[in-house]
Amino acid sequence: MPQAQRRRIQNGYSMTSDEVADMKRARASLARQRSALAKRIGSSELAAASAAEDFMRILLAIEAVDRALAEAGRPYMSPQTEADL
Repeated sequence: MPQAQRRRIQNGYSMTSDEVADMKRARASLARQRSALAKRIGSSELAAASAAEDFMRILLAIEAVDRALAEAGRPYMSPQTEADL
């Protein structure tokens, strides 16, 4: 793999630009799931405990993706934040 495709950081972990793009797509998918579940919970008179557990698992997955991106030196930034830079 060409050196230019990999981004090296101090701890030695690296991600290709394709891997970063995959992680960002995964995060976007999880964010859509989070929004859909929040809408379902919000429209319910009494949400099931399992819905809250599912919501928590989605949040944990988003945090894990964010940590992986940060550890690779490519922290997640919302599309709006990136546009402002």
